[in-house]
Amino acid sequence: MLVWFVIAPVLTAVFLYVFSSAKTGRLIALAAQTALVGCAAYLFALCKEGEIVTRIGDYEGYLGIFLKADSLSSVFVLLTAFIFLIAALYSFHENNSGLFWFLLFIWEGLLIGVFLTRDLFNIFVLVEVATVTVAVLIMYNRDNRSMYDGMIYLMANTVAIQFYLFGVGYIYKLTGVLDMDAAARAAGTLDSASLILPYALIMTSVSLKCAFMPLFSWLPKAHGTPGAPSSVSAVLSGLHIKSGVYLFIRFQELFQETAVPEFFLIVGIVTGIAGFVMALSQTDIKLILAYHTISQIGLIMIGLNVADDYTFTGGLYHIINHALFKSALFLSAGMIIHAYGTRNIYDIRGVFRRKPLIGAATVMAVFGITGAPLFNGSVSKYFIMYGTNRFVSGAMMIINLGTIISFIKYSTILFGRPQSEPEAVKIDGCQQAAVLILGVLCFVGGISGEQFIEFMFNVKVSVDASGYLEKTGMFAASAIAGFFIFKYYVKKSALLKRIHEIDLSFRGICVSMGAFFALILIVTKIFSA
Repeated sequence: MLVWFVIAPVLTAVFLYVFSSAKTGRLIALAAQTALVGCAAYLFALCKEGEIVTRIGDYEGYLGIFLKADSLSSVFVLLTAFIFLIAALYSFHENNSGLFWFLLFIWEGLLIGVFLTRDLFNIFVLVEVATVTVAVLIMYNRDNRSMYDGMIYLMANTVAIQFYLFGVGYIYKLTGVLDMDAAARAAGTLDSASLILPYALIMTSVSLKCAFMPLFSWLPKAHGTPGAPSSVSAVLSGLHIKSGVYLFIRFQELFQETAVPEFFLIVGIVTGIAGFVMALSQTDIKLILAYHTISQIGLIMIGLNVADDYTFTGGLYHIINHALFKSALFLSAGMIIHAYGTRNIYDIRGVFRRKPLIGAATVMAVFGITGAPLFNGSVSKYFIMYGTNRFVSGAMMIINLGTIISFIKYSTILFGRPQSEPEAVKIDGCQQAAVLILGVLCFVGGISGEQFIEFMFNVKVSVDASGYLEKTGMFAASAIAGFFIFKYYVKKSALLKRIHEIDLSFRGICVSMGAFFALILIVTKIFSA
């Protein structure tokens, strides 16, 4: 059964490669993707009753390949199917070639494979093929900047996956198996000191996939490159980076005795702060959004590495919320860039007046990412902060204040009038529908957050009215403070202009990987002593 979740997108990809130029062909593909969302929802419902395992090949023991859907992986499969449906709807009327559609749906099959496979070597193969696929999509329009960005993405991720491969080889040497569940059981019988090296190797690779500080320089190049279609940027930022987060969760489980969540909690805080500072220094609207993906991943890491069930659940819910509001922001940004012919935030004004539906979707997504009351981000951030101490809570308040300041800056595009009125550009109805669906879900995920969390993660949570009211007051105070900081500091800051120039080369990214690997080794050794 589970094999078809990987095969179906591949078959759709082949079909579209041949028939993408025909409207009927795209309609059939859209219907097939809608059906896949329905099947993913059915799989999710089945996983509430227990795990579903498919064995590929008639082999004994752990020699074959296993696909397994459980309560976590089924959520990621459902999220993947839905985001790709939105991407397909958004791209429906765009003049994209058969190659674009082929690569888009191959990408979906690869991601679903990552979420379902339990084989450590299969993860390597799927991630590598996905890296090449994404690199081609980044370089899709073949302009010089996109070619450079795509090659940086390809080379950085190729180097990172070598760390993973060496780690898997070491795990195989120690345990004799490549199945993740069997390796976890075998690892439990080993001396934890023997697992430090493979843990450091694998987590260095996963950390680059998640774009942790200081391994994030490739992300704004890939997510904000001018040549990639907006649907590709949206899937990259809203969904693809979550494959790294998913692997982080799985490998923390595998290396349970060796894992150092305290280290990654600090990394999450530093990443969250660095992300919004870099975002504040940008003038390109796509780069502002790209750097905020880094910041929000830092926030997710805080949730996943605090030893509290509510906080961990909040981190999981924020994964879904980030996929919704960041996809909405990137897709709406693509429409705004198309309408205004520029990516410079200071040259775009009056979106609400000229394109009210896009403006409305953007506002809902902005409310989501900043944690405004009644929107999805407020619920996930509330639960992330629930089990944190004062230090972590203070760091979260700083990260959210930085997010608010950034999106006060970003929201200036919605009002006023541009210096020169751009030509009227017709906005595609399918694209408007795609961003409005995502925007509305940001609102629904806020007012029904408790029900969504219980439904998605089978965890019964409750929002304390007085606590939520307190967080609402904190948001209002942060919004007021953020406005004045933006007006009197951010606009005039020479420091932010200097930060804007910070950019690691490929060599710098490789050096940072080596340093991060050494740091994990040292920290893990200290904690295991």
